[in-house]
Amino acid sequence: MPHESPRSARAYHRQIEEALNDSFQRRTLDKFAVEYRASRDKVFEEVDGRELIRRIADVKDAAAQHIEELYAQFKTEAEKRGVVVHRAADAAEAREIIAKIAAENGVKSIVKSKCMTSEEIGLNAHLRAQGLDVCETDLGEWIIQLRNEGPSHMVLPAIHLSRQQVAEDFERVTGEKQDREDVQRLVKVARRELRPKFEAADMGISGANFCIAETGSIAIVTNEGNGRLVNTLPRVHVALTGLDKLVPKIDDALTALQVLPRNATSQRLTSYVTFIDGAGPCAKSPTGRKMLHIVLLDNGRTKAAKDPLFSQVFRCVRCGACANVCPVFRLVGGHRMGHVYIGAIGLVLTYLFHDRQIAKTLCQNCIGCGSCKDICSGGIDLPALIQEIRARFGREDGSPLPAKLASLAMKNRKLFHTLLRFANFSHRPFAGSDGFVRHLPMVLFGKQGFKSLPSLAKKPFRDMWPELQKGAGQDAGKPKLKIALFAGCAQDFAYPQQLVAAMKVFAAAGVEVSFPMEQTCCGLPLTMLGESKTAADVARQNVAAFAGEYDAIVTLCASCASHLKHGYARLLGDDAAAAAFSAKVMDFSSFVHDKLGLDSAVVAHGNEKVAYHASCHLCRELGVKEAPRALIRQVAEYVPSAEEESCCGFGGTFSAKFPEISAELMRKKLAHVTESGAKRLVLDCPGCAMQLKGGADKLGLDLKVTHISELLADNLRDAK
Repeated sequence: MPHESPRSARAYHRQIEEALNDSFQRRTLDKFAVEYRASRDKVFEEVDGRELIRRIADVKDAAAQHIEELYAQFKTEAEKRGVVVHRAADAAEAREIIAKIAAENGVKSIVKSKCMTSEEIGLNAHLRAQGLDVCETDLGEWIIQLRNEGPSHMVLPAIHLSRQQVAEDFERVTGEKQDREDVQRLVKVARRELRPKFEAADMGISGANFCIAETGSIAIVTNEGNGRLVNTLPRVHVALTGLDKLVPKIDDALTALQVLPRNATSQRLTSYVTFIDGAGPCAKSPTGRKMLHIVLLDNGRTKAAKDPLFSQVFRCVRCGACANVCPVFRLVGGHRMGHVYIGAIGLVLTYLFHDRQIAKTLCQNCIGCGSCKDICSGGIDLPALIQEIRARFGREDGSPLPAKLASLAMKNRKLFHTLLRFANFSHRPFAGSDGFVRHLPMVLFGKQGFKSLPSLAKKPFRDMWPELQKGAGQDAGKPKLKIALFAGCAQDFAYPQQLVAAMKVFAAAGVEVSFPMEQTCCGLPLTMLGESKTAADVARQNVAAFAGEYDAIVTLCASCASHLKHGYARLLGDDAAAAAFSAKVMDFSSFVHDKLGLDSAVVAHGNEKVAYHASCHLCRELGVKEAPRALIRQVAEYVPSAEEESCCGFGGTFSAKFPEISAELMRKKLAHVTESGAKRLVLDCPGCAMQLKGGADKLGLDLKVTHISELLADNLRDAK
């Protein structure tokens, strides 16, 4: 049966539970994710991937701004070559254009190659309603057509199915018993069934990866020969594609072809790259020439092109890589991580092209890890687009109650900090001496029971500061550097020991530290909740609080660092004070490694086996990879573990909204660390600490989870 996209959070959670219980899909996507990463990294070693992605982004951004000129040029050049070019305003018009072409040419039978744009407009159902026989010929697409399903991946549409399930479907179609283990034999069955379809077809329908304005040509990229059979054997060929596929020159397409196959399937080049330059000879046609029609679909694209932020979607080349690296897709699959288009780009395109209510539900299921942005062929800032969608829903529909309450509390720093102090007082009777809350009734934990929850500190860091300030370097002569410390609410009120450890490191290195008391939460939780207006107000408060002269503004929270450095520019625009503030922000590991350069006179090397979890915002948003690992090696035995840069599952408010997904990501991360043999796990983010420290405690693991500042403080010469 077709997959039904959810229109409510409750229905969506039911679907997620079903997906998490699909053991075959979980194993398949796990294996694929690991192998894809390794093979992609290898094939990108031969090119300057970042430079190619930048060039693609520049070309596609320019194309979005000149869409009308490119369309006019493409239409003129294509029609010189015997092509009929159509423009469809929306899905309904595109369906009618293609149905009319079929009727005018006496078409009875249609074969199709993979075309996500046809999925976007619901073409197959419309043509079948006209009495036409429509057959998908891409192997994966044919399989899901037999099952009356939509694709679960843009490149690998049937990745969610086992060979046994495929064999059952083939048995139903052929009436013959199939070998359920022999994949090659199953492929031969598909070939045998599809060949007569090609021979009998009156019309072939394809997509197009590029529409080249200077020549009126289209380019089609496939890994199966069915694409060329669809384009050549029938007398009528219709290429359906979006206006976003327009590019000025053939060189632009060739540049993108250096990235598209590498990102999509880890190939240098796909098996078939077909350029079609006009209507060629065709013996079946009464005119002796192919009847070639190209339908360019708008369906919201010209509106998106005018949007300063959402115009980025024009950069998408439909490689599917954003799904390949998405930790949520890896657990729940494409039918739960999209509507028609899947993965992070699918969440955005659902909002732009399809169902607003479905988009409202789906866009919550982004953990904000940045993996999609890091790997995107066009450098699209997908997390920022998803955050903006949430913000627009908040502005247009009103924010849900939790977001309203968070916004109300966090806008007023004094109120927010008072509430945190009250929370500490109220849960103190349930807190253990080790900093965990374990004695509340399970009914209050609900699905959050997969980890032990932290208790707030009896004394927040800001209350310790008057005493700590005496040793903060102000009276120690000329300091090596003068910094301001940004605490963030988690470390200030839950993990002040991480900041205290950092203070010891700073003192040992001769750094003068200031702690502006007017600072408050960085505002990232508000942004994730869609409360962009309050997030901007909070950002202004922090910029004002740090108005002094400092060599750097250092934070021990990777998520705070990323938001302070990059998020404030999106929230506050061209604000000069905000830009100066953000330019000074540094994460703790980078500051200690790059600026302080601790030597053996300051720290000692021990024999402790230490693993590292690379927080998402640190390794991707900030691009910090080597500094924390180098610091670990300096004071301990660094023990690598599998998938160090994979998400731990916290994601701020994500773990509260999707605890079933958060729990699985946490367990996978801790399993990898346990397998490494490390006895200590260090990280750069209090959110990750909350997730992994609480998970290790709940699972009863013999694993010490600390911030990297605590590891360094434990190995200071003075501490030995």
